[in-house]
Parts: sequence; structure tokens; C-alpha cells
Amino acid sequence: MLMNQASTSLLSLSIAPARVVRGDKALAQSGEAIAQYGNRPLIVGGEESLTTNASYWKPILEKQGMEYAIAFYSPDCSEASLATLREAVTTHQATSIIGIGGGKALDTAKLLAHQCHLPVITIPTSAATCAAWTALSNIYSDEGAFLYDVSLARCPDLLILDYSLIETAPTRTLVAGIGDAIAKWYEASVSSGNSTSTLIIAAVQQARVLRDILFQKSVEAIKQPGSDVWREVVDATVLLAGVIGGLGGAQCRTVAAHAVHNGLTHIATTHKSLHGEKVAFGILVQLRLEEMLLGNQLAVTARQQLLKFYGEIGLPQTLEDLGLGNITLAELQAAAEIACNPDSDIHRLPFEVVPQQLMAAMVSTSALGDRNLVEKNINIG
Repeated sequence: MLMNQASTSLLSLSIAPARVVRGDKALAQSGEAIAQYGNRPLIVGGEESLTTNASYWKPILEKQGMEYAIAFYSPDCSEASLATLREAVTTHQATSIIGIGGGKALDTAKLLAHQCHLPVITIPTSAATCAAWTALSNIYSDEGAFLYDVSLARCPDLLILDYSLIETAPTRTLVAGIGDAIAKWYEASVSSGNSTSTLIIAAVQQARVLRDILFQKSVEAIKQPGSDVWREVVDATVLLAGVIGGLGGAQCRTVAAHAVHNGLTHIATTHKSLHGEKVAFGILVQLRLEEMLLGNQLAVTARQQLLKFYGEIGLPQTLEDLGLGNITLAELQAAAEIACNPDSDIHRLPFEVVPQQLMAAMVSTSALGDRNLVEKNINIG
């Protein structure tokens, strides 16, 4: 019986895409692989991204003689967008979904495919997240505020990582991807560092490896787009970060850093910041909480190390860096309350956090290493 239970549990894991194709011209060489999933794909993405990158994907589909249709997710990866897209699936009689774009485009495509019981192909156009890999989609309001996430039945059927396409994205997207990926260690080590489960231990250790790779190679990679070290960092942010979530599941996925991100999305001003930028800020907040509430000196050292690293690659260190220098006390409190709601991942921390404590941490991410709250001037107008 125990063997059967273990077997059932193992089979239910969604660790990786069924196939990953990567290379400098990976998309151009993937026509036959895409065609295996039917001749009538629905292309899902943002209007600007699909238009800008059309020269990469259109010739491939046309060469295969595919009867594709295009559908834009708008205004966000939201319930309203998904309802419209499901109608497009039916109208086109789609045989597969192809998601092309950033994290929200890929999350939309994956969830749409899940809802319609269709295969899904993910083609990331930047290295800003690991969304191309994972069996998870985040749902937002039409206004861009995080609402909830959805676990999917499986990872994508095909992931195409085309370095030449990724290289066309702004450097800022890779920097954001580094911020999102490096959070894996700081969150997984807190939520699951004491686990005795084999796969969770493996995931936590992979998160440590990912952190070290990013510390060692990110600065050089950012300076040399398209280089070997740049490709290694792209692999780390898109692929290795996804492996960790696949192996460790929800227990290794998110803690306070992503909870802070989720709260901040409810402030319209932060919509100009990328997902990974808000998550990176959230890591500093999480470490600050450990300092203030536990007196954890390792957290002090880790935060100072991250502040130096962020300064080198351009990740936000303070609310001001996120464009929130004039945030009102009411806005800050609202974001903190959302981040601390009963279902929030912040409660994976091994200590209780209330909104007032979170607010104190959010305004003192660049403070010196002590347990005293650093006073900040907050416009409460």
C-alpha cells in the first residue's frame, strides 16, 4: 500500500515541460515540433509583443501550412480576458494554444489550454520569469491587481527558448528575471529548509545553486548580451528557476517576497514595475522582517549582500526605487493588509507577521543592520 501511495504521489508531480528546445535559432528549427500538436493553433499574447516579434514566429507557422488565428489577452491575465479567449478557441476550433510573450501572456496561454483541455506551447520573448516552464498561472484583475494563482494539470507540452528572440528584449527584463529567480533561495530555504522530503531537499539545494550562479554571473551577463555567460543566466532564470518549483511544488514556491509583490500590485503606480522588480524588493522586506522580529543576524548579512548586488545590476532597493516615494500611509497599509490576508504565502514564514510589522519592514529595506525601525518620511496626504 505504501508503495502504491508513493507511486501515485510521484505521478501527480508536474516537474517539467514534456520537451524543451533551446538555441540561438530554436524557433526557426521547431516548426515540425509545433506541428505535432495540430494544424490550427491559437496564438495568444499581447498585441504589441506579437506584432513586434511576428518575423520570428509567422514564417515558421506558415512554412508548416498552419491555419492559425491570433488572440490578444487584454487588459490582463484576468477572468474577463480568459472568457473572451475561450470563445476564440471555440470559434477557431483550435487544436493547440501557443503562448508568445512575457509572464502574463504565458500564464494566460497555459491556463486557457488547461481550461480547454488543449496542448500548450510556450515561447518566451524575455527572460523576466520562469512562466514558460511552470504548471502555474497567476490571475489578476482587469486593472492589474493580483487575485489568486491556479495550479495546472501539467507543465507545457513544448517550451521553445530562442536566445536570439530573448536577446531582443530590453536588458531590464533580464534584470527582473534575476530578481524573480534569486527569490527561490530566500523563500524556499525559509519555507522548506528543514524538510526531510527527498524532492524538497533537492529543490532547496537547487535554489542555493541558482542563487550562487546569479551572484557569480549576472553582472558579466548583463554587460555582454548574447554571450555564453548571458545564455547561462537566461537558462538560470527561465529554466532552472522552473525546475525548483517543479520539484518542490507549493512548499518551495513563494513566501514573503511574492506576498509583498502581490500586495504592491494593488497600488496602480507599481504597474510600471516588472514582476521580478517587485519580488526582488520583497526579498529585502522578508529579510528585514527576520531581522526585526527574530534578531536574525544571518538575515542582516544576507540583506546587505543583496543590497550590494542589487546596486550592481539595477534592482530596486527601496519603495522610492519602485516609484513609490510619495506613497500614502493608507496605500501602504492597504498593500500590507493584502499581503497579510489569511490565505497569503507570507504565513509560510516560521513566525507571525501583522500588517504594521510588514509596513515597518517595507519602509526600512535599506536600513543598517539593527532591530530598530528606521524612521522614514511617508507622505500621508
